Amino acid sequence: MPTTKPRINIILEEPLYKTVEKLAKRDGMSLSLKARDLIKEALEIQEDIALSSFAEEREKTFRKSKALKHDEVW
Repeated sequence: MPTTKPRINIILEEPLYKTVEKLAKRDGMSLSLKARDLIKEALEIQEDIALSSFAEEREKTFRKSKALKHDEVW
């Protein structure tokens, strides 16, 4: 039965393909599932980097005198 999930077709260099293949075998999963999991992990890392950068920028403008106190927030 065909899947209704979106698909992508990618071209990998041989060393990269072999690495993903080894990881999939090690983890007992298909090559496509391993590639999916690696892409998810990479996206999470990118999100962490973006949020960290955002937090660093906000930290530069933080002024304790303007910050809300705990009781004011809750």
